Parts: sequence; structure tokens; C-alpha cells
Amino acid sequence: MFNIGSLTFVLFTAQSVLAVGSPFGFATGTTGGAGAAQAIPTSAAQLKSWLEDNVTRNILLDRTYDFTDTEATVTYKKAGTSGIRVKSNKTILGKGTSGWIKGKGLLLSGVSNVIIQNIRISDLNPQYVWGGDALYIDNSSKVWVDHNYFKSVGRQFIVTGFGAAKQVTISNNYFDGQTTWSTGCDQHHYWAFLFAGNGDQITFARNYVYHTAGRGPHVGGTSGYSLTVHMYNNYFNDITGHAIDADVGTKLLAEGNYFNNVRTPSTGNTKGAVFAPTSSSMNSQCSGTISRNCVSNTLAGSGSLSNTANTGAIGAFTASVVKSASVMDPASVPSFVLANAGLGKVN
Repeated sequence: MFNIGSLTFVLFTAQSVLAVGSPFGFATGTTGGAGAAQAIPTSAAQLKSWLEDNVTRNILLDRTYDFTDTEATVTYKKAGTSGIRVKSNKTILGKGTSGWIKGKGLLLSGVSNVIIQNIRISDLNPQYVWGGDALYIDNSSKVWVDHNYFKSVGRQFIVTGFGAAKQVTISNNYFDGQTTWSTGCDQHHYWAFLFAGNGDQITFARNYVYHTAGRGPHVGGTSGYSLTVHMYNNYFNDITGHAIDADVGTKLLAEGNYFNNVRTPSTGNTKGAVFAPTSSSMNSQCSGTISRNCVSNTLAGSGSLSNTANTGAIGAFTASVVKSASVMDPASVPSFVLANAGLGKVN
């Protein structure tokens, strides 16, 4: 049974709407700029200043904030190579489809309680693999990334550093991999997601991952690290390379996802532990740990979910937010995600 309570409009204060819906998954309880009056920055410089100060803020973006040429140009745009350093207790909310941070990403390091919702981040030196990440999260907690649109970046759409990204939910976003530049010369963006932090705790739900080629996501990779990722009801469409790549240290539970025309849904990396059921018998193996059956994943015109029957992964998902997760039948995922992910669906 699936409910869309997370899409209900919620007033965090009597003054204004700080964000639309309630954070769910591992980011449950995140409030962002609760308590602050909503304000609109009038320039890219003012937006940067507000994000980087230590003041609780509820920021509404109603235009394009173009950072492209703000930090000089060599053969690339320098602004794109480093993100705006967002401090704690911030809500960044776009108005309609107008909120666009162009030419620069966001960097969260050593912070807590941040909501990023209904904005576009794009145009970060897409022709260079080192050109910039749209969103970097390191040693931070309580972060909700919801209903955003990501496109045309040099490196990752979202990356976590080696410090833990805890209580993070990435939901209802549109990750658009259409590009003129690509590692495989096929116009599919390769560098999608890299989750690398020791102690990462991430819910990745109801996202549209389109026209990419790899790292969708790549999780783990450092011996001695531990990362937990609950991935459900995502729509992976037109992937010429791989989606899941679970390396050492990974515990990943994938349920109710829909893989359409995905060449390699899982790389089969034996170093990570993945449970991604594709049958009712596999679903029932979850009940002893999460007090419910898991929901099968669907593969349509896609390769196989290889090496994804590791029941040892399930033991990492005892949190109440996993047990209570509203996971819809994958048959409903494509239409739901296409109707709800990305800009202009909230606020």
C-alpha cells in the first residue's frame, strides 16, 4: 500500500512554507530553515553570502543565479569547480520552475539540517570530467534533497566525501544525463553518483535517472568503511552502462525499482553486499528483519541484477524508517516518477 503523504503541503512555521512535504527516510526530522522568514536573494553574490553565513535561513529562489563567470575563466569556468559552502539550518526552495543555480554547485561539509528543494543545478563545465560536482556532502547530517533537476555537470550529480553523510534522503529528483560530452562518446553522462563516506546513511527514493552510463550509484570502495543505502521506487531509464556498483563496505537494499533499457542494472561487484529481490520468495526473506516483505524490482529490456541476493545486507536495515517505508509496486513507478520528479511539481 503506497501513500503520498510525503507530498502533502506542510507549514513548518506560521509565516511561510519552508518546504513542501515532510522529509522521509533517513532524513526524517530535518527542518532546514524552520523559524526564519522567507527571503529572496536579489543576486548570485547575495545568495552565496546567505548560504555561507551562520544564520538560520529560509531562502526562496525565483530566478536564475548565474555564477558562470564570477570567478574568472581560463579554458574552463573556475566557479564550477568548487561549490558554495552551505552552512547549517538552511532551506533552499525554488519558486515554480524559476529557481536555477547556474555554473556552480553546492558543498555541505560539517553541517546539519539542510533542505534543498525544487531547484535546478546545471552547467558546471560539462566538457571536463573534473569540471565540478552539483552537490557534495561530507561529514554532514539531516540533509533532504528533494524535487530538484540536475543536468550538465563535469563530474557527479551527487557525491559524498569520506566523512559520513548521515540521515540523508535524496528523493523525487530528475537526473538528466543527456550531454554533448561523454566518456563513451554516446551522449550519456557517466559520472552519476558516488557515495564514499564512512557511515553514509542514505535513502535514495522515487528519483528519475535518465540517459546515464555509470556510477548509478557507485557505493563504497574503502576497506574498513561502512555505508548503508536504501534505494527504492526509482526509475532508471536508458542507461548504456551500469546502475548499481556496490564496492567494499556497502550494504545496499534495493526494492521496487524499475530498470528500463538498462544494459547492466548491477555490476555484480562481489565486494559489496546487495539485496535486490526479483521474486516473491526473495521478498519474504526481508520480513524477519524489517517486519515486512520487500518489494520486487522490475527489469524491462535490461540486463540482470547480478550478485544481488546477499541476505547479509538486510541486517543493516533495522531502522524504523526502513520498516515503515511506503514502497509502491514497481509497475506504478515509471508513471509516478515521471509525473512527480523534478522541478515545478511542488511550490
